[in-house]
Amino acid sequence: MRILYTGLLVGTAALALACATTRETAVAQDGAPGLFLYVTNQGGASISVIDIARREEVARVDLQALGFGPNARPHDVAVEPDGSFWYASLIGENRVLKFDRDNRLVGQVEMEVPGLVVAHPTRDLLIVGRSMSAVNPPSSVALIRRSDMTLLEEVEVVYPRPHALATRGDQWAYSASLAENRMAVIDVESGDVTLVDVPAPAMHDSAGMADHAGHEGMTPHTLVEFAIAPDGRTMVAGGQISGELMVFDLSEPSAPRIVHRIQLGGAPWHPAFTPDGRWVYVPLNRADQVAVVDAESWELVDRIEGRGLAEPHGAAPSPDGRLMFVSNNNTRGAYASSGPVPSAGTVVAIDTSTREIVEVIEVGPYATGLEAWPAPR
Repeated sequence: MRILYTGLLVGTAALALACATTRETAVAQDGAPGLFLYVTNQGGASISVIDIARREEVARVDLQALGFGPNARPHDVAVEPDGSFWYASLIGENRVLKFDRDNRLVGQVEMEVPGLVVAHPTRDLLIVGRSMSAVNPPSSVALIRRSDMTLLEEVEVVYPRPHALATRGDQWAYSASLAENRMAVIDVESGDVTLVDVPAPAMHDSAGMADHAGHEGMTPHTLVEFAIAPDGRTMVAGGQISGELMVFDLSEPSAPRIVHRIQLGGAPWHPAFTPDGRWVYVPLNRADQVAVVDAESWELVDRIEGRGLAEPHGAAPSPDGRLMFVSNNNTRGAYASSGPVPSAGTVVAIDTSTREIVEVIEVGPYATGLEAWPAPR
C-alpha cells in the first residue's frame, strides 16, 4: 500500500443460524421478496425491518436473543445489491454481522469499533469505517470479503477518526476524518491511498468577514457522511461543526474537488440524493430539521420540520423516489412516542413531491443508520 498526498487484523468468519425477530418475517404477503428498509436501533440492541409499501415495521431483530449484550450498539447497515443479504455494524461488540433475507444471522467478523458500512456495488467487498463515539479508534478503513466474512485488510489512512464513507464505481472509495479537515481516496484495486486536504470552515468575525484557513490547528468540519449522486459525478458531505454542506466534483474520481459550500447550520448529518439526482435531503441533527438543497443551483430551497423529526440522523430514498425516509435518534425525547418507551426512535417518511411528512414509524431507541432495498438505480 502506498500513501500519496495532494494539495487539497484478520478475523475469522463465524456462522450462526439462529433467527431472533419479533412480529412477522420480512417477506411480502404473497411470498415474493418485498421492499424493505433496514434501521439500526443503537440504544436498543435491535434492528428494525420496515415494509416500504406498508410503511410499517414488520420485524425487529433482537440482538440479545442472538447472544450479544444489551450494549451491542448497532450503528449502520448495508444491503447486497440483490437483497440476498444485509449487514450491520455493532460498535459495542466490535463485530460486523451478516444476515440473510429472512433475517437469520449467517456470519460475522471481528474488527475494532466499526462504524459506517458500505457494500461495494460490483466487488465482493464490504467497506467499514470507525465509530464516531470511539475514543481513539484505529486510523484505518477495513475491507471485508462479504461472501465468507473475512477481514482482508485494514487500509491505513493516517488521519485520526475516519468516519464518512462512500464508494464510486468499480475502483474508488472515499473516507474522511472527524478530527481533521482531510479525506482519503482509496484505490480498492491497489490499496493505494491519496490524502486530500479539505478547505477549513468559513469562520465569521464580528464584521461578518470570512477566513478560509488550512486544516492544521483549525476548527474541523467534522465530516460525518458522504452521498454520491446517481450519475457518479458529484459527492456531498455534511460538516457537523461547520454546518456546511460541501459539494465535490468527481469528474476525476481520483482527485475530488470542492466546487460549492452551502451553510446550513444545525449539524448536517447523513445526506441522501433523490434517485433522479435533482435534490439532496440533509438531516440537521441539532435543529430537528431536514434541509432540501437544489442539486442544480446548489441553493437551500426548504427546511422540513414537524412530528417525528427529533435529532434526525440518516436519510434514504424509497426505490421509486416518492419517499425520503429519515431516521431520528430522539435521545432527548422531543418526540413523545405512543408506546411504552417514551423516547423511542423514529423513521419519518417524507413525500418528495410535497415535502410533507406522511408517516412517523416508531422503532427502537436511538435509531441511526438505514438503507432501503432495492436501492434506487
